[in-house]
Amino acid sequence: MALTDRSSARPPLLLLVSCFLCAASSFPRDLQAISVLDESGDFPAFQSLLQDNRTRRLGLHFQGMTRVNRMLFITARDHVFAVNLTTAAEAFVPQMTLTWRAADVSKCAVRGKDGDECYNYIKVLVPRDDETLFVCGTNAFNPACRNYKTSTLEQVGSDLPGQARCPFESGQSNAGTFADGDFYSATVTDFLASDAVIYRSLGDGRPVLRTVKYDSKWLREPRFLHAVEYGRFVYFFLSEIAVEYTTLGKVVFSRVARVCKNDNGGSPRVLDKHWTSFLKARLNCSLPGESLFYFDVLQSLTGVLQINGRPAVLAVFTTQANSIPGSAVCAFYMDDVEEVFSGKFKEQRGGDSSWTAAPEDAVPRPRPGSCAGDGPAADFKSSVDFPDETLAFVKSFPLMDGAVPAVNRRPFYTRTASGSKLTQIAADVSAGPRKERAVVFLGSEDGRVAKVLVATLPHDTSGSRLLEDIDVYDPDKCDLGVREEDRRVLGLELDKEHHALFVAFGSCLVRVPLSRCGRHGACKRACLASRDPYCIWLRTGRCADTAPGFKAGFEQDIEGDHSNMAACAADISATSRDREMAADSAYGKPPPTAAAG
Repeated sequence: MALTDRSSARPPLLLLVSCFLCAASSFPRDLQAISVLDESGDFPAFQSLLQDNRTRRLGLHFQGMTRVNRMLFITARDHVFAVNLTTAAEAFVPQMTLTWRAADVSKCAVRGKDGDECYNYIKVLVPRDDETLFVCGTNAFNPACRNYKTSTLEQVGSDLPGQARCPFESGQSNAGTFADGDFYSATVTDFLASDAVIYRSLGDGRPVLRTVKYDSKWLREPRFLHAVEYGRFVYFFLSEIAVEYTTLGKVVFSRVARVCKNDNGGSPRVLDKHWTSFLKARLNCSLPGESLFYFDVLQSLTGVLQINGRPAVLAVFTTQANSIPGSAVCAFYMDDVEEVFSGKFKEQRGGDSSWTAAPEDAVPRPRPGSCAGDGPAADFKSSVDFPDETLAFVKSFPLMDGAVPAVNRRPFYTRTASGSKLTQIAADVSAGPRKERAVVFLGSEDGRVAKVLVATLPHDTSGSRLLEDIDVYDPDKCDLGVREEDRRVLGLELDKEHHALFVAFGSCLVRVPLSRCGRHGACKRACLASRDPYCIWLRTGRCADTAPGFKAGFEQDIEGDHSNMAACAADISATSRDREMAADSAYGKPPPTAAAG
């Protein structure tokens, strides 16, 4: 059963403070890292085309990264870089580079925009099919899109308008994905960023559709995070100003919205050329107690993964900007999402500011938000045939009353008393030689990455563990400026096949190995006590990184008590450790030690 929204009507800061005080005895303490790594100099890094004086002077200005097969595509200002993941360990340099600069920056300057925005920031890079990438850029406040060959980055066809597919400036959020030949985008449609939209276009068999314009019940100052195709729907994950809490000021809630892929829009009378299936629900990432302690602001999330054998997404949340600083990692089962969308609708009663669940007898048939030809709407061939009552209801009440509960009804990991806020997440839900462990990597505002072994099962009493706290940002390689936000982790991309995590900052990307097991050398106690699923104790008497398919000739004990094992000499030099890691890595080759670029 989905959890209902149990927030009180008090301002968010007072609510969080009182909740913190009433639950102080049971409030989780921040986990202490088993291993802390403050030496980032050995990690390979990429800044930009350093041989290009203009690019070197302007910097990278990272916008995003997308993995397609064995290539990592990095979008930046005026450029797309393609890095071969197979060779990135030896030389972190692009194999292909696409340069796409704005054709006319004069119009951008005339509009009074800052000179730093009068470039082409590449905000969209989405595989269109097996051979084509769909790429869009801000183009000096005149968004444009192109198709490129994935294998060569050669342009295919002519330029396309970018409006409603790409934002106008680098700081604006967007999300997009292709599903059944249609491009589903979430961004802003105008120069002033006053019209946020979820939009479908580019398909051959479906009409162009959008959300209702300037309707705060549909979208209110959203920040779009992710779009994913799943089953009959496309889902959008976002945070926005909660329209149901307007009396308390601008309170941010996190949402999941969905639309049917076969939506054809409404009738000429109601929702013509607009979604008929758009619904949204709150994501509940909170600590249980007499009063729930909410982490309301969605920062980053994964695609659909398997958690406890069920499809789910993992996400990072933070608290409200004016509240106690804190971050949390929550997961959500997709069938719990579906259950909430099958539940009650939330409505505002007349001129009253209060929002309550709409009575069932007020919900028309077929059920608003249904997909034509399926379930409650099985008798309707197309959404254009829906009764006006159904269309009018979903236009006025797209918000669900229930909130999607987190897996196990609580976060997997929290950080409230120490460290900076978390910003990004990447997850390996089949870590270790037996592929039975879940490890999440969490980027933060201060340039560090936390590696957490998460306990996903409700009966797992061992709890989650903070395995490593890694300082990834290297000012010598990333051109540290005077701004503190330069250290903020902007993206994480997992390359499990090559045992690597790519960490993105505004000015550089850093390639970090998933583990550093060789540091434990010949100390079995330290190797096992690291509790790292990527570390194994070899019969040769050394600790090594496990490789895919490595099934025999090793020991690993994640839960065990290693305090009674023999202690090891603590004076192994870093050089010795590096040699041991090179000699005994299960990958059969030494890890990278020199930075490229």
